[in-house]
Amino acid sequence: MIDSIICDSLNIKYPIFQGGMAHIADGKLAASVSEAGGLGIISAMNANCDYLKEQIDIARNLTDKPFGVNVMLMSPYTDEVAELLVKEKIAVVTTGAGNPSKYMKAWNEAGIKVIPVVASVALAKMVERQGAFAVIAEGGESGGHVGDTTTMVLIPQVCDAVKIPVIAAGGIADGRGLAAVFMLGACAAQIGTRFLVAKECNVHENYKKKILKATDISTIVTGKKLGHPVRSIKTAFSRGYFKAEYSAIADDDLENLAVGALRLAAKCGDDEKGCFLAGQIAGLINKEQTSKEIIEEICFESEEILKGAIKWVK
Repeated sequence: MIDSIICDSLNIKYPIFQGGMAHIADGKLAASVSEAGGLGIISAMNANCDYLKEQIDIARNLTDKPFGVNVMLMSPYTDEVAELLVKEKIAVVTTGAGNPSKYMKAWNEAGIKVIPVVASVALAKMVERQGAFAVIAEGGESGGHVGDTTTMVLIPQVCDAVKIPVIAAGGIADGRGLAAVFMLGACAAQIGTRFLVAKECNVHENYKKKILKATDISTIVTGKKLGHPVRSIKTAFSRGYFKAEYSAIADDDLENLAVGALRLAAKCGDDEKGCFLAGQIAGLINKEQTSKEIIEEICFESEEILKGAIKWVK
């Protein structure tokens, strides 16, 4: 059976985190992942506390297992969300899109395990000094906001640089990926794109179909001009945005082109105006399953691969 230090520390059965995907990672999906033995994560995204409290209540009605909340630090509601997480005694907080230092002390004092998402060694070392329990080192293969460094390169460097546990993210969707990040030094994997096609995921059916039809070259990175690149499925919107990015358009106008695009994809399945965030690994995903089936399949595959690894050693 696959096991790691992160399982004992967080009281979970399998070393699998579900990514905190905005407009997608709600209480229902998080609960299904936690109930299956992984760590489900609710996205606080750009929403206020009323929305987040509702999703936390939904998750708690569906599971008594630990789950986490992902905090987007650029949200205008971050201060009140940070306080709600303390009040609700959330087990784990993951953070992205900013520096969590302002909230680390209060979260740590409340017994919350803080696990920031990082895309560089420097950021990993900084949050370790601030008291992070672990880090999620995310390679540029992932969906959504991405850095430049790939998972294969980033994970071992972060593992060498910090003493806290490292969770790998970016380009992981099956047992081969999980086994690989173990060998790179990580103790768990965070997976987003594969959970988009979980039966418990409430994302629009058009979104799921795009993931299931994807190939190895189906994604594109846009937003580099603005300093916050994102990876998504190639669509009329993403191709148009990419073209606009390298035109004479003003930065503010370029920024406005993407406002609400993820919501249109996730909630409405809008093929023309929606931005369907997904990782490069989407081309490997070809079936819809329950969260339990996804997690158990990944861990079983990984276990079989690791058991056979000795064949490479003479």
